[in-house]
Amino acid sequence: MYRKRLIAPGPVETSHEVGLALAQPQLHHRSPEAKVVVNLAREYLRVVAGLPLESGFEPLIVTASGTGAFEAALVSLVPAGSSVVSVSSGKFGERWADMARVLGYAVSEQRFEWGRAVDPAAVTTLLKANPDARAVLVTHSETSTGTLNDVAAIASATKAINPDILVIVDAITSLGIAELRPLEWGLDAIISGSQKAVGGPPGLGFVYLSPKAIAILEGTKQAVYYWDLKKELKAQRTGETAYTPAINLIVGLNASLEPMAAEISSIGLEQYWHNKKRLNDALLEAAKALGCTSFSDCPTPACVTLVPPEPVTGRDLFKALLARNARAMTGQDAIKDKIVRISFMGYFDRYDALSFAGLLEDALQDCGAAIIRGAGVNALWKALQS
Repeated sequence: MYRKRLIAPGPVETSHEVGLALAQPQLHHRSPEAKVVVNLAREYLRVVAGLPLESGFEPLIVTASGTGAFEAALVSLVPAGSSVVSVSSGKFGERWADMARVLGYAVSEQRFEWGRAVDPAAVTTLLKANPDARAVLVTHSETSTGTLNDVAAIASATKAINPDILVIVDAITSLGIAELRPLEWGLDAIISGSQKAVGGPPGLGFVYLSPKAIAILEGTKQAVYYWDLKKELKAQRTGETAYTPAINLIVGLNASLEPMAAEISSIGLEQYWHNKKRLNDALLEAAKALGCTSFSDCPTPACVTLVPPEPVTGRDLFKALLARNARAMTGQDAIKDKIVRISFMGYFDRYDALSFAGLLEDALQDCGAAIIRGAGVNALWKALQS
């Protein structure tokens, strides 16, 4: 019998404190206590993103997945029927272009090979061909392929063409784990979710709005009702929400954000990013020592996408891990059998990583792979020590 381990790139393992918070009695969302909860969550979200009050950015919480939060940002900020540009290198990046089409936007896009990072020059080409574009849609951490895109360069290329174009970023699996500098990079809307690197329960989406995005929001009236972030911003500035929120999930979120914000305040955001990246890099080194390779040419610190040694497939390795009660994820679509995706985004530390290296050895051996016992554990330990 094995302890259950959730090592998928979302939802992630949550702390015991989160579980206890979720077990508290139902809180009324219009009570004074609820206002404290909402205000506290927004304060913590500022810390996690490195966006103090004076930055002018506003974090909003919506009761939805990251997909719902992205839709809210798009329909609230970009007039229906407008032209938008999309660059992507995986399933989630492609989703935003598909969403925009369904919502009636004129979409110009370039899709890069899965596992390869987006070339920022593509944005320049697309924007020159579409001078009326109102927004650029891009994914920062593409967890379908384990790839980190250079959002700083993409935003720079965008602003060089037209500083008025909005840069709308899917940071669903990069917020709180990868270098992300919304203010310095000139980002306008950053979308994330509760079940990823912030280690909360699923069901909440976040939208960070820049001062420019807020000015657009407050100066226009879009054909939107529930997803109206203008209405949401007005409410959340007072500790309320426009409609009934999943208030108990926000209580659980705060239980995860509180120690995270305290650690960031203590060691700094850059060191926090470094520590998280080191865990992911060490896992990749352990996997390489066991004959696996990285599917991505520019790995995100949010997860590793492993190609097992032949003849083992990603699905084989996924099943072997699941047989030992460890839930990872396979790839998607054309690469569904090729890779396995593993993440330490949640409630993990270096000792969890060491034990997982041993688990990976067992799972590969179960699949019939010829491995050297201890090679993965030793490689991970050396990577952590370096």
